[in-house]
Formats: sequence, C-alpha cells, structure tokens
Amino acid sequence: MTNTSQEDEVRRAVPHTRRRFLTVSGAAMALALGTNLASGNTASADSKKLRSDPFTLGVASGDPLPTAVVLWTRLAPEIFDPLGGMPDKNYKVEWQVATDERFRNVVRAGSATAHPEYRHSVHVDARGLRPGREYFYRFRAGSYLSPTGRTKTAPESRDRLSKLRFGIASCQAYPDGYYTAYQHLVEEDLDVLLFLGDYIYENAVNTVGGDRFDTSAQVPDIFQAAPVTLDQYRLFYSLYKADPDLQAGHAALPWILTWDDHEVVDNYAGGVKGTVPVEDFLVQRANAYRAYWEHQPLRLEQLPSGPDAQLYRRFDFGDLMQVSVLDTRQYRNAQPRTITGEAQMSWLLDGLSESEARWNVIANQVMLAEQRTTLTNPPGLNVDAWDGFPEDRQRLFDGIVEREVEGVCVVTGDTHTNYANDLKLNFDDMNSRTVGVEFVGTSISSGRDGFDTSPQLELQLQANPHSKFENGQRGYVTFDVNRDEIRADYRVLPYVTRRGAPVETRTSFVSERAEPGLKAV
Repeated sequence: MTNTSQEDEVRRAVPHTRRRFLTVSGAAMALALGTNLASGNTASADSKKLRSDPFTLGVASGDPLPTAVVLWTRLAPEIFDPLGGMPDKNYKVEWQVATDERFRNVVRAGSATAHPEYRHSVHVDARGLRPGREYFYRFRAGSYLSPTGRTKTAPESRDRLSKLRFGIASCQAYPDGYYTAYQHLVEEDLDVLLFLGDYIYENAVNTVGGDRFDTSAQVPDIFQAAPVTLDQYRLFYSLYKADPDLQAGHAALPWILTWDDHEVVDNYAGGVKGTVPVEDFLVQRANAYRAYWEHQPLRLEQLPSGPDAQLYRRFDFGDLMQVSVLDTRQYRNAQPRTITGEAQMSWLLDGLSESEARWNVIANQVMLAEQRTTLTNPPGLNVDAWDGFPEDRQRLFDGIVEREVEGVCVVTGDTHTNYANDLKLNFDDMNSRTVGVEFVGTSISSGRDGFDTSPQLELQLQANPHSKFENGQRGYVTFDVNRDEIRADYRVLPYVTRRGAPVETRTSFVSERAEPGLKAV
C-alpha cells in the first residue's frame, strides 16, 4: 500500500475540524507544557547503559486501521519516580511486528526515539500491515526486551464481513479493588476493546492500595494528594499501569479509548470545575490531557495542544461495523447547553448518514437514554449525563430518523452499573419509534464489590420502562456482531476487593438490525 493511501486511512479516522484554542496566560501555559522538558539536549543516550528493566508499565496497542496500528510502551524503570528513573535524554527504542509469537516471521521493524519531553513514552504508528490480521509486537531498549503484545488490524472498509467480536470496559478506580476482570477478558477472544472512560481516578490512594489492602504495595505518600501537575498525573498513570492484570488486558488485544471526567477531575464540564478560575482549571486540564496521551496507544493526531485535544474519531471494521468515538467532556457548555459541541455533533450525524456499515456503534461516556431516578413529577434525573442535555439528545435521535440510519448501537460507561436500554424517539411514549439500543457497561473496579440489585435499581426499572436490565456488579460486556443482529453478554464478578473472583454471564440481550429493540436471550 502506498504512503498516500495509508495517510488517507488516518484522515478517515480523525475528523478534520478546526482546532479550538483557548486563552491561557503565558505563565500558565509554560507550567502546563514546560514541566521536565529537555533543555535543548537532543543527543541520544546509550540504551545499553540502562541499569534495570525499563518496561515496567508493559505494552499496548490501539486505534487499529486496515494497514496500521499504534504500538505503545514507556521507559520507566522506577514507577514511583516522577521522571520514571530515566535521565533527561533521548533513548533509542527498537520495535518489531511479526505474524507469530516467536518472531520467526518479522514483517515490520524499526526504531523510535523515547523523548524526555513525553517522559520516554513511545508511540509507533506501525504501517504497511495487512487488513484483518493478527500480529505480535515487542520493543527492545539496550539489553532489555519488553513483554510481547498481541494486536489485530481492522478489515478493509469495503470487505464484506460476516462476524466480529468486541468488548467494552470502563471505570477502574485503583483503590476500589483488583482488576480481576481483565484476567477473564483476555480469554474472550475479542477483536477489539472499547474503553469508555475513567482510566484513572484523581482519588487518593493509601499505602496499601485502598480496599485492595495489599500490604506489599508500599504506595508512596505522594498519592494521598489529588493530581494537579503534569508530574502528578504521570505518577497516577504509572501506578495504574503497573498493575499486572491491566497490563495483560492491554497486551492481549488492541484498545480504542476515550476519556470521561476522572482522567482530569470528577464532573468537570468543558473548561469549568466548580469555582476554580477557568485559567487555572485549563492548566490542570492541559496537564491531564498530556499525561493521558503519553500513556495510551494514540496517534500523533491526538497529542494535545495545551488544554485542547482531538479525541473524537471514527473506525471501520469491514462493511459490518463502524465505530464513532465521542468526547462528551471537553466541549460541554452551559450556554447554550451542549454535551458534544456543534462541530462534534455535525461530525457524528454526517458520519452516521454516510456510513455504509451494517451496524453503527457509538462509543459514548455517559448514559444516553433517559434515566429517571424517582417516580415523582417532574422526575429526578442525572444532569451529568445526556439527561442534562436533552436538546442534543433529541437532535441526535431526530437526525437518525431523518437520515434513515440503521443499526444504531450505543455503548456507554460511567455509571458503575449495567443497563440495557431501548432508545425511544420520545421517552414519554413507549409506542414511539425505537431508534437504536444502548448497552451500558458496569465498572472494572469502581464502586468496590457491588451488588446484583437494590431498591433504587428496582425503582428505576419501574420508572423507566425502556430500560430492560439494571445490575450493580463489577465486570464488562462482550458483543457478538453478525450482519443481522448484535448480541450483548453481561459478564459479572461477585467481588473485586480480593483476588481470584470467577466470572459468569449475568444476562444476555440481542437486537435485530431490521427491528431494533432489546430481546432477552
């Protein structure tokens, strides 16, 4: 494939919207972008002089295209050092992609530079691969070899695909419990995982890792404070990504990620967080966005510019499924109330209208369906979700109807609860058109051990007849997609505050493309 066609693939994934630049004072911007930058030293250090294993945070892959996938790692021999235990110099990192786990058939190889400006993270956009193929990859720095990762490219958008299997996960507060769910998820034989937000939390972590009560953890006192600076956010990612189960989840398959609020701070909206001055908060947001990019398998197109980052993007999996990844945090605005912003909403509707895929999946952070929390009139609603932005929701639903979009499936995180919802054109009229379905996945660990049901969830089922299932256990959701229907299996764990939890399928639903709506299996 030519370089031109490879570049076209990236352009299709990343929308060409005009970047927003927000005004931040010169001093604030220097703080946001200048922390630990190299002081003009571009000389490359000798990787052979590394004294200990630098691959303590594992490897990851993501954002698969038909002939390319992003490969990630970071050199950090000391995870609790703000600098990762690395000198303030560039380091050469070699990489390989092979068709076999023993690397007997290496098909792509090269070297990348780990820059101190990005805390020696490495983002390799490995190109020239074949569509819909399994690959294995690894890195080398000096005499140290990284763990081996498995990844997979997307099928060509024009290819007729008969089936695909993907999963969703979200919300993994480190102090709330272990990441046992990933031990089971890696056995699910998925093509791709959609991670829907809250990768880290700004919550304090004590020396034993909170409810993990791991006396061997020896978490430093620095994690007692919520992150604000770039170095603090980097340390939180180091703590999280050092977890062996999370590393296994990344190494097993490609991820497509988006963020929600806790990657910055709880319930922020655009450039606003409570009474914090906008200029100060945008500095914090810039730090958080920068650390996020440094620690995820994202392309250069997603590298933040100050407090702004282009995270919403689109992926095709043959002619079977198109995934539109949303960002419902960065563009929120109280006047007028919008959760997506004008540019993103137009991009979403245009993409749905132009899609030739059988299924149109929207990767979304917060509940799209109406969710009444009381039986009163007017009802209680969660205004942090789309219920706080009903005009945007109605515009999306009307656009789906007017543009005759079929196969709409929304996947959502945030709530630490499993939900299965019919998306009604008018939630006050159960006889109104069902424009699609929404599967809300619970958390990996946030909310601790959880529960099967509760009086509040039972009340919500009564108050929301379009909601067919509500469950408060931990876990993830897997999806089997064919040309005519999509099946969701809600996989749950009985506990996460101790190791070794088994997994089971709590319930399953299907929705038919020709007749959208949830049907219990």
